[in-house]
Amino acid sequence: MFKMGVYASIFSFIGKEKQMKQIRLDRYLTDTGVGTRSEVKNIIRKGQITVNNVTVKKPDIKIDPNTDVVSYLGKELVYSEFHYYMLHKPAGVLSVTEDKKQETVLDLLKGVSAKNLFPVGRLDKDTEGLLLITDDGTLAHNLLSPKKHVDKTYYLIADGKVEDEDMKLLCEGVDIGEEKKTLPAEAVLKSYDMVNNRSELLLTIREGKFHQIKRMMEAVGKPVLYLKRLSMGSLVLDEKLEKGCFRELTIEEVSKLKEFN
Repeated sequence: MFKMGVYASIFSFIGKEKQMKQIRLDRYLTDTGVGTRSEVKNIIRKGQITVNNVTVKKPDIKIDPNTDVVSYLGKELVYSEFHYYMLHKPAGVLSVTEDKKQETVLDLLKGVSAKNLFPVGRLDKDTEGLLLITDDGTLAHNLLSPKKHVDKTYYLIADGKVEDEDMKLLCEGVDIGEEKKTLPAEAVLKSYDMVNNRSELLLTIREGKFHQIKRMMEAVGKPVLYLKRLSMGSLVLDEKLEKGCFRELTIEEVSKLKEFN
């Protein structure tokens, strides 16, 4: 079992969104990826860090990330309080922060030194595709909030022929065994494989109910055989990103996501 669930992780970091003033130098260095807390303390003691062109050797001095210039071996560092990564999640990996027995999505972020990262929402173990990983609790909360109705688009292969009536139900809302039907979705039938009796669809939903896509397709009698998330809000899976690989979000991608605030 993992120690901290996704939603608990999100709310535990929302308070960090407040404008930062002064922080310890060693924290600044770990946040910028220079090294672990113990590593950066050694780096500081060796005189390899300057603050405003002055060599400092104490890890607990306070600096202002917005105004102070910090350099490591002569190279100026750029501070970022929060970190944002796009992961192409492969099947067989858990969308949790920690698990003692199985591989998690955080295990795939090799070489990343940022702490307190968590996946924004979950993809089932057998589901592939776009997963945003961050330590920005406020952004995550806004993307997952039911009130925001953030679009999430999936590519799926369904067992059976998806008929016009099925498409109508998906677009109008279907009964998945809860008090209310699902919100209207957008469904596009891509193709039908007569030989294997399978349908390819693009399905866009504006909710995040448990196993929602699978439950919707079960409701119309066409169970999901394969599922992949292509987008979440303005963020679209990078076609060049292979399964199991990740990259940092661009400044533009982060800015567009924050429009949901």
